[in-house]
Amino acid sequence: MAQDSTSPVQTTKALDDYVLLGRSGLRVSPLCLGAMTFGEQWGLGANKFESKKVFDLYYEKGGNFFDTACNYNFGDSERFLGEYVSDKRSEVVIATKYTCNTTAMLEDKRFNPNFGGNHRKSLVENLDESLKRLNMSYIDILYVHIFEYRTPIEEIMRSLDDVIRSGKVLYVGISDVPSWAFSRANTIAELRGWSPFIGLQTRYNLLDRSLEFDLQPACAEFDAGIIPWGIIADGFLTGKYTRESTANIKSDYRNQAIASHSKHEQNWKILDEVIAISKEINRSPVQVALNWTQQKPGITSPLIGARTVIQLEENLKSLEFKLTPEQMKRLDDVSRPTDFPFPNSFTDQFDKFIGKNMQVPNKFAPIAAAYNYGRLY
Repeated sequence: MAQDSTSPVQTTKALDDYVLLGRSGLRVSPLCLGAMTFGEQWGLGANKFESKKVFDLYYEKGGNFFDTACNYNFGDSERFLGEYVSDKRSEVVIATKYTCNTTAMLEDKRFNPNFGGNHRKSLVENLDESLKRLNMSYIDILYVHIFEYRTPIEEIMRSLDDVIRSGKVLYVGISDVPSWAFSRANTIAELRGWSPFIGLQTRYNLLDRSLEFDLQPACAEFDAGIIPWGIIADGFLTGKYTRESTANIKSDYRNQAIASHSKHEQNWKILDEVIAISKEINRSPVQVALNWTQQKPGITSPLIGARTVIQLEENLKSLEFKLTPEQMKRLDDVSRPTDFPFPNSFTDQFDKFIGKNMQVPNKFAPIAAAYNYGRLY
């Protein structure tokens, strides 16, 4: 009997169904637990007791992939995580990031201009501080937190290769970077025998699919894994917000993202479809949004965050099913960007002059489908 198009495919996928991260042999869980909620310094996370319960549940379910950064909760995120994994270091994959200047956020510290940025001194100082907070001798993955346009790419890649050769770091990745810089960095690394970026962190969700324009094809070309963040769009895709409840929302620190999302009717149409599908399959909007992301090409291990065990349990249930092709298409269609950036908006007009039915390589199939490349004439 043919399956009902509204019935999701049930799976037995779990956190211990490990996947390879990019062009490496490193095994990681299909969902990465973000530790930005470990600590209360920013007013957005949980205390050490509650954070430990979140950590324990993820670990007990087979999870091994944890993500933090030098600046999260003024260092508490790394401190908590280091304490939690102290007796299981060899079993887990720890990723942290440098770039943000931690002295700029603390009034009781003298500002150090060289404690931020992507340059060598910032890398050396922040890496040592992260290792102290984590109480570890090495970090599995060190990310450049954001490309800040001031440090030469050659300096970044050589410095990262040096810390790998020192044994303090095993692999490197980058977060929040334009595709040209990512591509140049990995090309330089390949040509000079340095360690390339094996993973990219970037924002990706049903409201923001800009990843698909350039970064996803770049990652496909370099065989880099994609670890997307912001899957539920700052909470907009949880379903707890309505047109009415956000009509007069204040655009302050806590609500500025929701205030921005709620201004666009297209975003509400996307949310409406997410909620409709969630009701059809008896799943939460969060699980639908996560499942859509997990099925998109090139995605290795979406980042999830949770302040409570209940929130984590909801996230993990997104592994129990797969949206049907019809449901994926509905979400793809309603969230399809209306304005394609140049040159993608231009290239498809000339595809017909290249040759009839000339298919693109499989690694570029997603962008070909998005822009109708390689179509029949």
